[in-house]
Amino acid sequence: MRYDSARLAGLPASALKERRQGFDADLFLLVLLLLTIGVVMVLSASFARAYYDPGHVTGGNAAYYFVRQLVFAALGVALMLFCSRLPMGFYRRYAMAFLIFSLILLALVPFIGVRANGSRRWLGVGGFTLQPSELSKLAVILSFSALICRFGGKMKTLRYGILPFLGILALIVGLLVLEPHFSASLIILAVGAVMLFLGGVGAGWFLAAFGAAGAGLFVLLTFFPYASTRIVTWRDPFSSSTDEGYQIVQSLLSIGSGGLSGLGLGASRQKYLFLPEEHNDFIFSVIAEELGFIGCALILALFALLILRGYWIALHCPDRFSFLVCAGISTLLALQVFLNVAVVTNLIPCTGISLPFFSYGGTALLIQLGEIGILLSASRETVF
Repeated sequence: MRYDSARLAGLPASALKERRQGFDADLFLLVLLLLTIGVVMVLSASFARAYYDPGHVTGGNAAYYFVRQLVFAALGVALMLFCSRLPMGFYRRYAMAFLIFSLILLALVPFIGVRANGSRRWLGVGGFTLQPSELSKLAVILSFSALICRFGGKMKTLRYGILPFLGILALIVGLLVLEPHFSASLIILAVGAVMLFLGGVGAGWFLAAFGAAGAGLFVLLTFFPYASTRIVTWRDPFSSSTDEGYQIVQSLLSIGSGGLSGLGLGASRQKYLFLPEEHNDFIFSVIAEELGFIGCALILALFALLILRGYWIALHCPDRFSFLVCAGISTLLALQVFLNVAVVTNLIPCTGISLPFFSYGGTALLIQLGEIGILLSASRETVF
């Protein structure tokens, strides 16, 4: 279809082939800009905690988190470029194998995982940790895209359009609940729903899913104190500002201190062991304090441009699999940015969601840059 429209527009075959072999420099530069700002902000947000080292992990090295993030960023860029050279057919061929691999890692977490902050979400690999939930997000996108293409017009049926996908989601979410990791479960369910919508599943199934989600939320709030406590704290964090609401209160104080133009890069006060996870899930609070509303707006604008570029690539893909993968990755990035900002501003209950390219963490950063590499791979095959 893309080729036909190009020929109708008068493009010769040689010109069309040239356009399909391009490298999306705009997307690449946007990611490098966000990554550079993110690494700088990790240094600014983390040096106080790294220096004082309450957990005796960093040995008093103020640049500990920054150096590790810089290494992960360099490895991630290399991975991004490597993934950009692999054709989209490669990702389709090994989509289900990647899903199985991620499920095996998720199944290992409850038994041999590393426990931190009351949850067991990581696997220890040498001196590093691996978070399988990050792999499972990409696995859902790739496997759902491959299955949707395989089933084609059968996607509106229960046997092909619902049951296989529901089984995959139930298995992944069930393993995540054991950790527990409710934020990852929420993101995976949302991305899965978007993939099914793009795949042609009927609207009635989504109405049924919303009803099931409501029932699931009721069960979650009734039988899991961990979740119900988050809701109570969200409604009035200042009522427990020294207990459950401490983190979000410190985040709001940090954001409010920044004002319009911020206190200046490196000048945050809340990062001096007042704000927990200041270099990780709550790094946006430090950004708001140091760079102010203007800095936050510019960073969110860069994210918006990146996400729109991803959707633009999806719309110009010559095949359905590439379209679904690009749309899924763009949606995943959009969800994570929105949910992270919503958490730190107390728009939604507090939960652990990282900010792409900014939050400290090797697995998440590597996977996110790998996802961008897939977008770049698809961009080489698009027809402009």
